[in-house]
Amino acid sequence: MKDRGMDTRGRWARRRSAGFTLVEVLAALAVMAVALAAGSQASAALTRLAERQTLQWLAQRCAENALVAVRLDPVYPAPGIRTEACAQGGQRFTVVLDTGTTPNPSFRRLQVRVALADRPDETLLRTTTIVGRH
Repeated sequence: MKDRGMDTRGRWARRRSAGFTLVEVLAALAVMAVALAAGSQASAALTRLAERQTLQWLAQRCAENALVAVRLDPVYPAPGIRTEACAQGGQRFTVVLDTGTTPNPSFRRLQVRVALADRPDETLLRTTTIVGRH
């Protein structure tokens, strides 16, 4: 009886299998690694974006509160810069109100800049409005 792995001359016969070669498997793994790395970076970018969007939304609330406080104050705002603390959503923000003059003395220009309290150089929101004399 003949051994199935031997040819007629007694040598091992090379059989062509239906599977993948080692090079093909390694190439597929390399492609998958690149795709997974790109997916991981995209996921991290989306996470950072969601966090920043939440912080900007909370900063918007702080800016709106500061502007409403100026509008409700019966005293016409004097030109100058003042800094306030604001807490929203468990975060601490620093609100900088820069009150400037306009060509019309009955109006003041208010610039509001909001940043995280522990990162004051990183501005999250900047807005400008005009308020009139009451």
